[in-house]
Amino acid sequence: MTLASPIRDSVTRLDAAVIGAGVAGLYQLHKLREQGLAVRAYDAASGVGGTWYWNRYPGARFDSQAEVYQYWFSEELYKAWQPSERFPAQPETERWLNWVADRLDLKKDTQFDTRIDAAHWNERTRRWDITTQHGERIEAQFLVCCLGMLSAPLSERFAGQASFKGQIHHTGLWPREGVDLKGKRVAVIGVGATGIQVIQTIAKEVGSLTVFARTPQYVIPMRNPKYTAEDWARFGARFHELRNRVRNTFSGFDYDFENGARADKTPEQRTAVLERLWEDGSLALWLASFAEMFFDPQVSEEVSEFVRAKMRARLNNDPYLCDLLIPVDYGFGTHRVPLENNYLEVYLQPNVKAVNCRKTPIERIVPEGIMTADGQVHEVDVIIMAVGFDAATGALTRIDIRGRGGRSLREEWKKEIRTAMGMQIHGYPNLFSTASPLAPSAALCNMTTCLQQQVEWVSDCIAYARSHGKEVVEATREFEDAWVKHHDETAAATLVMKTDSWYLGSNVEGKPRRLLSYIGGVANFHKKCDEVAAQGYPGFEMQ
Repeated sequence: MTLASPIRDSVTRLDAAVIGAGVAGLYQLHKLREQGLAVRAYDAASGVGGTWYWNRYPGARFDSQAEVYQYWFSEELYKAWQPSERFPAQPETERWLNWVADRLDLKKDTQFDTRIDAAHWNERTRRWDITTQHGERIEAQFLVCCLGMLSAPLSERFAGQASFKGQIHHTGLWPREGVDLKGKRVAVIGVGATGIQVIQTIAKEVGSLTVFARTPQYVIPMRNPKYTAEDWARFGARFHELRNRVRNTFSGFDYDFENGARADKTPEQRTAVLERLWEDGSLALWLASFAEMFFDPQVSEEVSEFVRAKMRARLNNDPYLCDLLIPVDYGFGTHRVPLENNYLEVYLQPNVKAVNCRKTPIERIVPEGIMTADGQVHEVDVIIMAVGFDAATGALTRIDIRGRGGRSLREEWKKEIRTAMGMQIHGYPNLFSTASPLAPSAALCNMTTCLQQQVEWVSDCIAYARSHGKEVVEATREFEDAWVKHHDETAAATLVMKTDSWYLGSNVEGKPRRLLSYIGGVANFHKKCDEVAAQGYPGFEMQ
């Protein structure tokens, strides 16, 4: 079917509209186009990439190994692109996604520099009425939101930001032309995964660096060897093995909890497992050591203390830095675990100062810099805000989405965050989503694994409905209730629920507390999704 174009009444009529042109959006466009649908993707960016378009801050790179951060629908595609290293940096990842988009000729059906402001379900036409920031009107039977779980930056965090005489940049909105930091007085606010990457990258080029740290993080040194053509040929030979493997592990990586029961090992054997995974320099220590650390406080403390000892040694046991940078009030793995390169050693440099925001929080931004609660003004030229995102929900609630009866998703999620498997939301017919709350892709998964699985499920569901002469698909309240109950019961059994973090929405004032990501495991989630599809989508009413 030929893509629809605007007609006399200035409405673009489509079978499906996709919001987002990142990993999920590109694949979703490809899959729906394969079905012969008139489909167009929309993105606020000027090019493809999603997360890898916007997050171009110094040091940005992913922490999934290149051999599993891949599309799995084409062996030819997999083998034809050769990553330069195990954990490529942002520019290479952006190039890869552009290469994929060009190979599949996806850009011709993608409209860039277009932000979707509103999407309202029209009960008369049984289609979505969509409006862009330019006032363009789009009408689509299906609306698929591929917005990413970390794509709504929390950019206005402190009073007085507009008064600052220097530059302020949020890491998630980094200028394409870059920022000149050489020799300047720079502040970084935040020491999460993003802040860590920025800090370790810019410390040697800036004149001075002041880090404002509140919540310390457990960190793992990244091991990032270069990949040769021979290396990639070996991975290519394992394509089918790896594709099957990532779909059937806990976290969508090629490693899993396969070290046996911790209780069956001697202390020496347990330590040997932890040492081996530490040396691997990946997220395997977190996601492939002992699953008991997510449930048993004693095991959690044992693993946590193993990591703390490694960190103390790197900080030369400096009392101030150890207190500031090493967690003691939550367990390893109940927060996001960053990989890093000599991050801790940065604090030993003479041009680096760290401010403990647990003891002296940021009071406000002033023209000269940052004022803390003790009245001190830290004068700087540039402020880098690595202060996070309204994760999983923010990208959707920043659009005025209204379903049956004019119900507002923004208002409903202010009260309670709910979905049906992260695929649909009751009350919003023909609205599908990826990287949404209550699915593993909201946080606890190698993103390409889970995003592709969701795209394929959505595509198959739409194909099933159309092949059966159905025009509308909507999750029932009963199915959504059952999924929310299962999700909460699964989460409640873990120590993750005892730790305040963005995983629970704790970083956004007033956000309802619920674990944003399904923690029952990728393999289990895929099995449940496959069962629903195999049974003809019970719980998803079709008309």
